[in-house]
Amino acid sequence: MPEHAEGTAAEPTREVRDLLRRRREQIAQRWADEPLFRAVFTVSRDEAVEAGKAVVDALAQVADAARVEDPDAAGFSTVREQLARMGVARSRSGLSTAQVSSELAALRPPVENLLVADLPEDAPAEHVRDCVTTLSVLMGTLRVVVMQTALSEGQALIDRQRLQLLEVATPVIKLWDGIVAVPLIGTLDSARSQVVMETLLESIVEQQARYAILDITGVPTVDSLVAQHLMKTVAAARLMGAECIVSGIRPAIAQTMVHLGLDLGTVVTRASLADALGYVLHQLGVGIVTPGTNGAGAR
Repeated sequence: MPEHAEGTAAEPTREVRDLLRRRREQIAQRWADEPLFRAVFTVSRDEAVEAGKAVVDALAQVADAARVEDPDAAGFSTVREQLARMGVARSRSGLSTAQVSSELAALRPPVENLLVADLPEDAPAEHVRDCVTTLSVLMGTLRVVVMQTALSEGQALIDRQRLQLLEVATPVIKLWDGIVAVPLIGTLDSARSQVVMETLLESIVEQQARYAILDITGVPTVDSLVAQHLMKTVAAARLMGAECIVSGIRPAIAQTMVHLGLDLGTVVTRASLADALGYVLHQLGVGIVTPGTNGAGAR
């Protein structure tokens, strides 16, 4: 492309950049009255204006680099976190993705009006059109950045909440001095198996437990990876100085472990949680008296 052609092509971008820098205050003031800013920055209008100025500065930097179509342009990095909070905040208030996108689109007309008003009256129609198009592309890229970042933040929030739910669904119960138990119910996948291991090991340290019972009576089935996780949990507990007893192994789970060729020779297993607790109490020298035996049925 000839040198003069490159200059012509870059001119609309420079016009947009100069407008953003020249009209920074006016643009921020107008944006502060738009639903996106007004609903997010509810403490004071000045806060919304300052946020608007930061976004205008970012757009000017992107235009200065002639990367108006690039969501990864360096200019967006300074406001990406702020834009994500705005997008997530509107989503949490009940707006759909399309509605948030519409609020973002509403930021373009105030800037476009200022752009057209600032261009010389005798400016060629083609030049005006090119400047407006460049601004539209830049504002469209801003929308992409906000939606991408908001979706990413939303997914991160979902992941954190999922982990919290896994932790809540994996309680460690103190059954006796030195005895803790983890009763598992429901589907056991690799992620939850990892949480089980971490939670159990932390409880062994906190409770100074000598014995840990891992009860999987409520787990219908496990895959090969989860079975290996369970064995690693037993081994890790042993390294922490605690003996881990696995109870409630279903036939299907037992077959999986056998087919995998897992070494169960050093793992203590019991049919039920009650049997596992009885075994541990016996190891501790605690006698168990069966009702109706007048004390003669201790075991």
